[in-house]
Amino acid sequence: MKSQVKPISYLKSHAAEIVKEISESREPMLITQNGEAKLVIMDVRSYEDYEQTLALLKILALGNREIEQGHFRSACEVFSDLDKEDDR
Repeated sequence: MKSQVKPISYLKSHAAEIVKEISESREPMLITQNGEAKLVIMDVRSYEDYEQTLALLKILALGNREIEQGHFRSACEVFSDLDKEDDR
């Protein structure tokens, strides 16, 4: 995904156009102030997708940390316990 880069003055004078463009293209826009990156503007669907991806990455990172700390059970143990539950 390639971001467009625009100065803050463009944001001020073209807000409605920017909303339409970003909503249609789903491409983020980087806003600069004095030549320095200050904001990223994106449509709501892209933001929600980003949030879901971030949440999944956090879950994976937590899982990896648990494994590194030895807080896990082998698949054989889990399936054995499930078989015991089925036998009840």
